Amino acid sequence: MQQGTAVVTGASSGIGRAYAQELARRGHDLVVAARDEARLSALAAQLSADHGVTVDVVRADLADSADVARLAEQITSDPRISALVNCAGLWIAGRTLGSDSPDHGPMLAVNVVALQELTLAAATAFIARGGGGIINISSAVVMAPERFHALYVAGKAYVLALTEALQSEVAGTGVRLQAVLPGFTKTEIFDRAGGDVSAIPDAMKMAPDLLVEAALAGFDAGETVTIPSLPDVADWEAFLAARAALGPNLSHDRPAPRYRLSAAV
Repeated sequence: MQQGTAVVTGASSGIGRAYAQELARRGHDLVVAARDEARLSALAAQLSADHGVTVDVVRADLADSADVARLAEQITSDPRISALVNCAGLWIAGRTLGSDSPDHGPMLAVNVVALQELTLAAATAFIARGGGGIINISSAVVMAPERFHALYVAGKAYVLALTEALQSEVAGTGVRLQAVLPGFTKTEIFDRAGGDVSAIPDAMKMAPDLLVEAALAGFDAGETVTIPSLPDVADWEAFLAARAALGPNLSHDRPAPRYRLSAAV
């Protein structure tokens, strides 16, 4: 990742906080954004003292379009910014049907709309600056959509698809995108969503600092998609190969014979 200022959303806790800490350790100045300004200010003071970096605090609720627009403008207008890490996210425990529908809008606003707007703003600005890095936190749940809250999974699948598609658009510009697919991570998101984290075996829960260390190693290695828990990258490569093999048969002038069409078709 190019040295410069990195914007980290959701930096007051969990994965976002771990990214802020690791990027500061690497020598990046930071813009940290989240709703909890007191926590951000304490983090900024700590990182400045420990690593000698400049840390700007931005209080932003990414469910609020005005706050998203202000942060996007900051990314666009500040030439020092060369990296964006989209960590802010909301989760709803349990099944979609029967869950509290007023929570659906804010979750999608943060997980999808805000991430999209900030990603597009950063990609456009970084291309003009000749380079930069964008890291989007998706989720390993996209590999098992039938097991989790449908809207949460759909939003994280959007993040993965957006990242992969935009990476093809920015090829050759000096800009890089990465989607990170964490499994269960030891963060406050479970408590906030009313989930029971104790029901998940400890062997399935990764600490945020270990997750970020692995994810940045994947970024350094040039990965567009990083699954920190995956032991053998050949499994992901096989998935990509199987997906690519579908390509020649995804669009024809008539349905496949297995659908037993009448001879008149």
